[in-house]
Amino acid sequence: MITIKTSLGDIECELFEREAPETVSNFLRYVDSGHFNNTIFHRVIENFMIQGGGFDADFQQKATEAPVKNEADNRIGNKRGTIAMARTMDPHSATSQFFINVKDNDFLDFKAPTPQHYGYCVFGKITNGMDVVDAIEKVKTGNRGVHGDVPEENVIIRDIAAS
Repeated sequence: MITIKTSLGDIECELFEREAPETVSNFLRYVDSGHFNNTIFHRVIENFMIQGGGFDADFQQKATEAPVKNEADNRIGNKRGTIAMARTMDPHSATSQFFINVKDNDFLDFKAPTPQHYGYCVFGKITNGMDVVDAIEKVKTGNRGVHGDVPEENVIIRDIAAS
C-alpha cells in the first residue's frame, strides 16, 4: 500500500507486487528515495488520465534511474482507478512517471510483444481517494512551453509513502 499525499487530498493505492514485481520494486525505490516529494501532476487529460512523477513545481524534469522492464504482459487492464507506468514509444522506457486511469483505457493494454502493441504496465489500483483523482482530472489545463494539458495551478504531490 502507498499513500499519495497531494495538495487536493490523499490517494491510497494497493500495489500488485505479485503481478508486476519489477515495476513495484522500481516504484518503491523512488518512493523510498523521496523522488516524488514536491513533484506535480504535470499532465491531466479529462476522460483519460492524470500523470505525475517526473517534474517539480518549477516544471524542471527530475533525474531518474535506468528504465524498468515493461510488465504490461501481466494482463491487468488499464481500467478506471488503476495506476500504470508512463513511458515513451519504447516499450521498456518507464522510469518514475506514472498515471492514474480516470476511465477504462483498454487501448493501453498489452496486445503483443511489439513496440506498437506492448501496452502500459498496470501495477496497482486506487483503494481510497478516487474523489481526489476525479478532482484533479477536472482542473483547468493549458500549455506550458512545449507541454500541453498542464494544470494552470500546480497540483502538488507532497509525498508518497509506503505503508
